[in-house]
This record gives sequence, structure tokens and C-alpha cells, in this order.
Amino acid sequence: MAINYRKSSNSQIIMDIQLINIGFGNIVSANRIIAIVSPESAPIKRIITEAREKSLLIDATYGRRTRAVIITDSSHVVLSAIQPETVAHRFVVNKES
Repeated sequence: MAINYRKSSNSQIIMDIQLINIGFGNIVSANRIIAIVSPESAPIKRIITEAREKSLLIDATYGRRTRAVIITDSSHVVLSAIQPETVAHRFVVNKES
């Protein structure tokens, strides 16, 4: 899991929040990401349409072509203009550091 807990010197529990850059200065919480997928398939297109209808869609593409769809644990769907592999790589690199 991406949430790291640690104790400070005065025994307080501190939660580390990890953030992922999804392009154009947009950042999402790595702790909340469930899936990073390509928008090409019909089921993913349906998920995007349903999220738009429920006002759960966040378009972070700045008018560019959608290349990655990020699904969060709160049912929000985030559209990104960078490749899913790039987002996943940033996720893994951020998780290791």
C-alpha cells in the first residue's frame, strides 16, 4: 500500500502522502489510485461516460488527446494526456523513494 505511517520523536503517528504528476502540473494522490488504463476499449469509454454523467470526471488533458485514464478509490475518473506507462512509471518511482 502507498500509505506509509511512521512515529515521530514525540510518538505522534505521521502519514506520508505520495503525489503523482499526471502532466501539465496536475497532481493526484498515489494513495487513492486503483487503476491506470488506456482509454481505447469500449468498457473504459463507458466508464468515462458514466463518470461524466455523475460529475465524477476530472479532465486534466488541457484539450489534448486522452492517453491515460486514472480510476480512483472514490470512483472519480481522471483523464490525462500522458501515456499510461509514463504515469505507472512515475507511480513506481515515487513509491520506491
